[in-house]
Amino acid sequence: MRVIAGEAKGRMLKAVPGMNTRPTTDKVKEAIFSMIGPYFDGGIALDLFAGTGGLGIEAWSRGVEHSVFIDREKLSVDIIRQNVETAKMGSAAEIYRNDAERALKALAKREQKFRLVFLDPPYKMTTMDALMEQLAVNQMLEPEAIVVVEHDATHLYPEQLEHFDQIKHAKYGDIAVSIYRYSSQENEDGSAVDAHE
Repeated sequence: MRVIAGEAKGRMLKAVPGMNTRPTTDKVKEAIFSMIGPYFDGGIALDLFAGTGGLGIEAWSRGVEHSVFIDREKLSVDIIRQNVETAKMGSAAEIYRNDAERALKALAKREQKFRLVFLDPPYKMTTMDALMEQLAVNQMLEPEAIVVVEHDATHLYPEQLEHFDQIKHAKYGDIAVSIYRYSSQENEDGSAVDAHE
């Protein structure tokens, strides 16, 4: 497992030992970044079920200015720290041990806004649409933010949610990737307005 492109290209990343964490393969990671745009111009990324941190590190390597990594497992958090060090991210990385919902509540209090969000949970979890709505309701996303959901290919997420439109869907064996664009816009005063109204 390695960083594919950008600032940290070619750096090898550690996997989390055991079978509980399945890191995104280089092939799927490359496909994800070719779908969402190979390089970025700043912004903040959230890697919510970070595992090894591979997606958030890749996003930073390709031009995101800052990545926030969340995982509930101590072993994963330790591996993320090592991988962030290998990538030489320095202060461009924030790493927290927490579960997803509690982490989102804490980040919402900081009024953090994300341009790019990765949701790659254990594949038995099929509630990513609820987490996406939590991101939207708490106004944690920049206009036109992109959310990448990696999930079991047998589960289908809706093409449209209240605040999101699915812009890509692809299958890679037993894994599927669904990519959404946040479809709310902001008024000049900064309050959200629903693009579907």
